[in-house]
Amino acid sequence: MKKIWQKDKTLTNQLVNKFTVGKDLDFDDRLAKYDVIGSLAHCKMLAEVGLISAEESQELQSVLNEILKEIENNSFKIDPEAEDIHSQIESILIEKLGSTGKKIHTARSRNDQVLLNIKLYLLDEIREIGELTDELFQILIQLASQNKDHLMPGYTHFQIAMPSSFGLWFSAYAEALVDDLDLLLSVKNIINKNPLGSAAGYGSSFPIDRKSTSYHLNFKTLNYNSIYAQMTRGKSEKLLASSMSVLAGTLSRFSYDVCLYLSQNFNFISFPKEFTTGSSIMPHKKNPDIFELVRARCNRIQALPNELILLTNNLPSGYHRDMQLSKEILFPAIDSLKECLEILIYTLPNIEIKEGILDDEKYKYLFSVEKINEEVKNGNSFRDAYVKVGNAIENNEFEYDAKDLNHTHQGSIGNLCLEEITHHFHKISSKLLA
Repeated sequence: MKKIWQKDKTLTNQLVNKFTVGKDLDFDDRLAKYDVIGSLAHCKMLAEVGLISAEESQELQSVLNEILKEIENNSFKIDPEAEDIHSQIESILIEKLGSTGKKIHTARSRNDQVLLNIKLYLLDEIREIGELTDELFQILIQLASQNKDHLMPGYTHFQIAMPSSFGLWFSAYAEALVDDLDLLLSVKNIINKNPLGSAAGYGSSFPIDRKSTSYHLNFKTLNYNSIYAQMTRGKSEKLLASSMSVLAGTLSRFSYDVCLYLSQNFNFISFPKEFTTGSSIMPHKKNPDIFELVRARCNRIQALPNELILLTNNLPSGYHRDMQLSKEILFPAIDSLKECLEILIYTLPNIEIKEGILDDEKYKYLFSVEKINEEVKNGNSFRDAYVKVGNAIENNEFEYDAKDLNHTHQGSIGNLCLEEITHHFHKISSKLLA
């Protein structure tokens, strides 16, 4: 296929072409829809400012809508000989409309075209990640409410620490998702600015109306400076990668907890057999492969910002072909994060929590602080009470029954502020998903 920038019959060297195209076409199927949507808004604007006629605009929109239907029906195929999706769609327009098709590229560059496509794609992916995070949040809140009085041991430094509850554990991760979603919303607000009309970074001398394309594309606002618009390529990807890495960190830590609590040494929780795997040699094994893989995938995602920083940080202003590689770094990571959220949403409602965990003798020191607090309530100073209880522990004279845990303290473990956490989450979620 002839390149859209080709001026004569000289063909690009095949090896050069293969190297420069790279894996780009593998990811361009994700951008096809957005390329058409962007072109529809662009040709409407061209007609509004008089650069093409209303009739030409209608002809272009008619063919573009045909292409869009093919894409939505999964019948559109990317030509392996095409340089990119933008070139292929323009070639289709020229093939069907002749000279009218050649007018679609008036007042734009592939630079602002691909930048627009990526922004539209990332905004849709942010929405999908937000919807999945919302589903996971609801499950965690429900589990927290159901298990707010179900006690479990808390640990610090891998040492038995103080009484906790499964409700407190579940709601901790629910609240973590509040902050994770808030960061994702901030990234959405930065990406949600129209770059179309910045052309190759230096604008256009045509009398274009960038507010018109912003309106047609439902952008919140636009990138005003044309050079900066191009500088957002790479920046948008890095910002999204950073917010994804924070969310991935929450999922990774939660998955580590699940693996730990599933082990025989802890034995706090279990899952049905169909959610675990076995060993080829040890018949007693029930391995938490799902959560180990979520942990591993999310740890890879946490490395994502650094990879994008190394790709883009040594570049001056203006577009550079280096940016092409950001797709093959970021796009598969988006898929992986969504898959991790989906598998957690699918498996977590099946979690089974063990009864009588604190009956084990090793957890009696879990209540040492409770004993100190009783001494303080009886008039002793905290430091004297601390020494007294500490000596009792050292001399193996400490006695405390979990059943003695007073109702006031047990109530504080169960007081998880679920309504407040849910309110804040929904406040953020409604803005993200709007």
